[in-house]
Amino acid sequence: MAKRAQKTDQSNGASQADTAAEIARLTAEIARHDALYHRDDAPEISDADYDAMRRELDALEKAHPELVRPDSPSNRVGSAPRDAFGKVRHAVPMLSLGNAFSAEDVSEFEARIRKFLSLTPDDDLAFTAEPKIDGLSIALRYEAGRFAQAATRGDGQEGEDVTANVETIKAIPKRLKGKSIPDVLEVRGEIYLGHDDFAALNAAQEAAGAKTFANPRNAAAGSLRQLDVSVTASRPLKFFAYTWGEVSSLPADTQSGMIATFAGWGLPTNPLTERCASADDLIAYYEARNADRAGLGYDIDGIVYKVDRLDYQDRLGFVSRAPRWAIAHKFPAEQAVTRLEAIDIQVGRTGSLTPVAKLQSVNVGGVVVSNATLHNEDEIARKDVRVGDLVRLQRAGDVIPQVLGPAPGNERGPNSKPFVFPDICPVCGSHAVREVDAKGVADVVRRCTGGLVCPAQAKERLRHYVSRNAVDIEGLGGKQVEFLYETGRVMQPADIYTLAARDARHSEPLATVKGYGAKSVEKLFAAIEDRRTVPLDRLIFGLGIRHVGDGTAADLAGAFGTWDAFRAAVDRAVADGLHTADGKPTEAALEFLSLDGIGETVVAALISFFEEDHNIAAVDALLKEVTPEPFTREVATQSAVLGKTVVFTGTLEKLSRSEAKAQAERLGAKVSGSVSKKTDIVVAGAEAGSKLTKARDLGVQVLDEQGWLDLIAES
Repeated sequence: MAKRAQKTDQSNGASQADTAAEIARLTAEIARHDALYHRDDAPEISDADYDAMRRELDALEKAHPELVRPDSPSNRVGSAPRDAFGKVRHAVPMLSLGNAFSAEDVSEFEARIRKFLSLTPDDDLAFTAEPKIDGLSIALRYEAGRFAQAATRGDGQEGEDVTANVETIKAIPKRLKGKSIPDVLEVRGEIYLGHDDFAALNAAQEAAGAKTFANPRNAAAGSLRQLDVSVTASRPLKFFAYTWGEVSSLPADTQSGMIATFAGWGLPTNPLTERCASADDLIAYYEARNADRAGLGYDIDGIVYKVDRLDYQDRLGFVSRAPRWAIAHKFPAEQAVTRLEAIDIQVGRTGSLTPVAKLQSVNVGGVVVSNATLHNEDEIARKDVRVGDLVRLQRAGDVIPQVLGPAPGNERGPNSKPFVFPDICPVCGSHAVREVDAKGVADVVRRCTGGLVCPAQAKERLRHYVSRNAVDIEGLGGKQVEFLYETGRVMQPADIYTLAARDARHSEPLATVKGYGAKSVEKLFAAIEDRRTVPLDRLIFGLGIRHVGDGTAADLAGAFGTWDAFRAAVDRAVADGLHTADGKPTEAALEFLSLDGIGETVVAALISFFEEDHNIAAVDALLKEVTPEPFTREVATQSAVLGKTVVFTGTLEKLSRSEAKAQAERLGAKVSGSVSKKTDIVVAGAEAGSKLTKARDLGVQVLDEQGWLDLIAES
């Protein structure tokens, strides 16, 4: 049965496996830098290097959202706020933006919006365009027009209380002027340093024998995050307002109208913000700003486009951690030439072997780069890069530093040999193989077969389990997990919850270990106890099942509601397999495949995971320590379709399929991809086919689009 599951949809799995391996490598490389910059204000790399790595993950996860890792930088808007400042819970989350890297991406952005909103080419669709300031995001709360609180972005849900520091920034008004100011207004924008101010600050730092800043963004962040507010007051920080969070009433119905109102109230806004009527206008704006950005006097790393009409923004809503109605268009790639000194192999959470180029350090557009991705063994062979070569290196909006190939003029010595990719795991010594599908096509990723006996995978699985989008145990980060694993204290998730009891009997209690201490250990054990009840979607995601990202985990949890129901459905799929003898999905598999967004790749992954005895043992041990919390969505408490299963088929004219689905789910309905006896309503648009026929055969209620709109209007 395992072999049958592994062979399913391998052509798709190959590309997903390659992407998953790259995401795993990126996460391990930059997680420490993320925490150093966002939480500790002690960056070791420049802002541009951080942004380049974020852009790589954004691009990969946009194409493969089911593979998003919770511990990757793109899954965190920033990092958890440090204890030096108080914490502020954002009433409205501060989310990140999706990225565009080409004119084609911008045109596709416009096309996606038109499709979602069911707009014709003749319908007006305006945008705003504004420079993307390379600074520090901030939320400013005004109450009755008076400045009341300031908070950093933090992890997007919770930030640092920097009110006292922000009060010293002259550019930020302490009282808004004018009329019709909402009782509650949270203004969001960017704190930054201009080029001249940055140069003067670094000159003063150098003269005082203090550490200089790598770039204006780091300087702005360091200036704001000062425990001594007089230091912040001495720095010439500036501010641009560009959006809002919580607000008691909106004074305008467009993005451009809101920005104009902000300016009228005395808030600094970017005078370069423009309203554009099409994707062509956006691209023209981008090209103009790219051409003159050196003379702006402050750093920008791209352009932000937003749909102008606020009612359209509301309809478009959000996907994952980014709005559908906005996107950041990044500036072009930069290249350099350097020496390839070695090729290291890193082993990821899923056992993927990923090659990493170790480079002679080189400055690429103001960033010192010493590591770069080589993707996989096929890419190494295709590019024919060898240790000792001079290679071309690129940093771009859609990749972290990557090796493009040998540089022009590269000369090889007589001992130069092609790189031989290992077929043995460098961590545990197990065989490393490339899966072959039914057509004889090999997976692009080579994987360690050691499973849970491979330390690289075991540690990564533990890191994944405790990470922010999974169980989220505060104080149990990557370094702590590695120490606990290496010392044999925590080998699988269940061990986390018995750690305190075993530590009391340990010959070397954690409180006596360097770097811990009694207070930190007490806080860690309390945080672990606080996570004995785990939301169902987080638990499913935390298991680290291939192809089950946080979105897919939420879909599964939403469909089954409880762990017992989910596990029973999985056990039926394990018993029956994915396909019948004639190649059709089994009844058990259809229970999953009928869910919107769940395909055979996910079902095969669930079967593969739960048919392994060691996985079952680990999960059963975990469930003795934790209680899965039934899944609930924020939906209407009363509606005409609450609790009903709805299927949309055919072409809808007034709603896009995505909008109809989102609308149904907000009203408490479950949207399915197939019709069965459990279906309550089928909404049939134009050219509805087999689903409509099956609905009529089963006696399921059928509505046309207007009938559906009339029904939900009663809610």
